[in-house]
Amino acid sequence: MFSTIEDFLTNWKHESGSTQKILNALTDESLAQEVSPEDRTLGRIAWHIVTTLDEMIGRTGLVFNAARHDAPVPKTASEITEAYRTSSEEMVASIREQWNDETLNEEREMYGEMWSINTVLGLLIAHQAHHRGQMTVLMRQAGLTVPGIYGPAREEWAAFGGQAPEV
Repeated sequence: MFSTIEDFLTNWKHESGSTQKILNALTDESLAQEVSPEDRTLGRIAWHIVTTLDEMIGRTGLVFNAARHDAPVPKTASEITEAYRTSSEEMVASIREQWNDETLNEEREMYGEMWSINTVLGLLIAHQAHHRGQMTVLMRQAGLTVPGIYGPAREEWAAFGGQAPEV
């Protein structure tokens, strides 16, 4: 996982930036996109990513200002986008102030188990990546352009004058 807090923060900068790109592409109309009536909407998934910072990292004892995990889903994409940006910035600032490299090995009770802070941070990133993947499918269904995350998206390939590789 991470050897130092800086290792995490370097990785988080890329991952949170990728999440921010996805959130920035949402529109108010797209928030209602759903796979089925039994599943989360695009807006609900986006808000879940935002509020997980409070819900998951808050369980570690880190004190920071973030969108509360029990807050209702906002009505606008811009509210979701801004809440993620500020929550992530607050989390990073608090990690820098309150944790050190030794903190990574400390354990906390998480969901009925004992996890190291290192494990929590790794799972936070994996959790975001998982839900970003769900969001990109719903974004395509909603007619939105999906930004590239770990490489160019179809539209970005076209902007380069190329064609996306065949799958």
